[in-house]
Amino acid sequence: SLLNKMAGDAWQKFASLRAYYAFMWAYPGKKLLFMGQELAPWSEWSEARGLDWDLASHAAHRGVQSLVRDLNCCYREHPALHARDCEPEGFEWLLADDRETSVFAWARHGGGGGPMIVSVSNFTPVPRHGYVLPLPAPGRWREILNTDAEIYGGGGMGNLGAVEAEGQPSHGKPAPAKVT
Repeated sequence: SLLNKMAGDAWQKFASLRAYYAFMWAYPGKKLLFMGQELAPWSEWSEARGLDWDLASHAAHRGVQSLVRDLNCCYREHPALHARDCEPEGFEWLLADDRETSVFAWARHGGGGGPMIVSVSNFTPVPRHGYVLPLPAPGRWREILNTDAEIYGGGGMGNLGAVEAEGQPSHGKPAPAKVT
C-alpha cells in the first residue's frame, strides 16, 4: 500500500500520498497505479479478496479518489503534461536542489505554442508561505490543481487560484512569484 508507506500520522500520510500522485502525474513518464490505489487502501492488494470499495465512504479516501479523477482530467486536457513526454524540450527544471525545504518545481512544455504547465511539490509537512518560486515567464499564473484543497481532504492552503510572477529574475528564470 502506498498510503501505508508514507511517514507521519494518518493526516500526513494522506497529504504525502496526494502530493506524490500529483508529482507522478506532472513528471514525464507513464502513470502507474496498481489495483485500487486510487482509493488509498491501508493494505496491499490481494487476489484472495476484492478491492476495498468501502473506503470510498470515508472522506480522506474519497478525497484521494477525487484527486486521481481530477489528475486524469488535467492530464487529458493539458497537452503540456503528455505531448512531449519523451523529448528533452518538453521538460525544464525550475527547482531541483532546495534540500532545506524539499520543494521541487519544473515546467512541462507541450509545443506548438500551447501553454506550459508548472508543477510545484512540497514534500514536507511544513507549509511554505511566501516561498519564492522562479517562473519561466512573468504574468499571472493560474493554479489549476492543489492537492491540499479541502475537496481532497487537505487543509485548504493555497494561492487563491493564481499568483503573479513579477520582479527581478530568480534562479536564472525571468520572474519569481511568492507562493504557498
